[in-house]
Formats: sequence, C-alpha cells, structure tokens
Amino acid sequence: MRIGIRGIGWLTREGFGCIRNGLRHLYEDGEDVRVLPKKGIFSHPFKNFGRLDAVSRMTVYAVSLALQDAGVEYSPLRKQDLGIVGTSAEGSLRTDLDYFRDYLESGRTLSRGNLFIYTLPSSAIGEAAIHFGLLGPALYASGRANILSGALEIAAEMIEAGQTPAVLAGRAEPDEAVFLLVQRDYTAGPGFLCDLDEARSVTDVSADAAIVVDQFLRLAARKG
Repeated sequence: MRIGIRGIGWLTREGFGCIRNGLRHLYEDGEDVRVLPKKGIFSHPFKNFGRLDAVSRMTVYAVSLALQDAGVEYSPLRKQDLGIVGTSAEGSLRTDLDYFRDYLESGRTLSRGNLFIYTLPSSAIGEAAIHFGLLGPALYASGRANILSGALEIAAEMIEAGQTPAVLAGRAEPDEAVFLLVQRDYTAGPGFLCDLDEARSVTDVSADAAIVVDQFLRLAARKG
C-alpha cells in the first residue's frame, strides 16, 4: 500500500495558507489569526467557536485549510471517513493555568466551565472531529521528541492497519499549527502533493511550523 499527502494547512506567526493550491496570506499590520473567520475559512458556522482555547482554534483552522488544500468538501450533512491525530508541545498547559488562576480569583470555590472543557489536551481534536464530521479514529499523541513526525507515523500506521482510508495528522500550538491530510492509494500526479517518504524527509528535520512550511513549499515547487 502506498500512502501519500493530499493537502496541508498551516499557520505561523507571519500568516497562513495551503501548500498544493498556493494559498498564502501574510498578515498585514494589526492582523493575526483572528482574521481567519472573516475569510470564510469554515463552510458552515462553527458552534460555540467563541469558547475555544487558543490551541483548539489553531487546530480547527489548520484542519480546515488542509481539507481545502486537498479539495475535500464537508458540511453538517456530509460526514467524512477520516481519522485525526493531533499533538502539541504545550498541550493544555496554558488553559490549565488559566483555569487554576480563575479558580483562585473566584475564592477557591469554582471556575468557569468553558475553561474546564479545554484542560484536556485532547479537547482540540474532539472539536475538530465534531465540526468537520470526522468518522474515523481520533487520537491525541505525546511523548515523541519530534511530535509532528510522530503524528505522521501514527497516521500511517492507522491507514496500514485498515482503520481508516485517510487521517489528518498535525501539531498545534497557541501561535502555530500544521496539519497534513494523509491518505492511502498514493499515485504521482495532481491528486497528491508527495508520498509518505517525501513527507517524512521534511517532518523528520523539524517540528517548527515555519521550517516545515518552507520545506513543503520547496517540495511543491520542485514538483511543479
């Protein structure tokens, strides 16, 4: 079985975009990730988007861009036979601290429920699976030195085991994110960006989003 990459969505401190379709938006003065909803990044309204923590927002942004790059359409009535594997160096630490700070400020009696929801690092993956209608396995992974490379390997193992034909695999932090749509039945041509080994050659070097994006853009340029 040959596995390849159909699409990639990314966000860095400088901007956001896709790899295959050439979308690249660099933030102007005063802009940041908050401009994305205004760009119509979601095909339908995202329920309770305002309560999402930073990592969850970056996750769903990157997943939406990866699906767009792969040409995958989704809607509330169109579920996707896709899995998702996410990871993060920071995990839910920032929200954990916010939750405990709110608990202290509330007199050690209670804290806001909308913060509690995101004190689990897997919450971002759950939010993405719900909004995009993903029917495959959903997994949060940690413990690897290069966590993006680790997520890619887990995605490949899921596909090889027949658990799902395709997996969204990526890393999200509060200020950057990269997600790849990994799929079976790779064939060289316009339907895929690259094969699994070519993707490994990029993700094995670094998990830093800016470096990964630059290397995938170079790879896409070489392939024309």
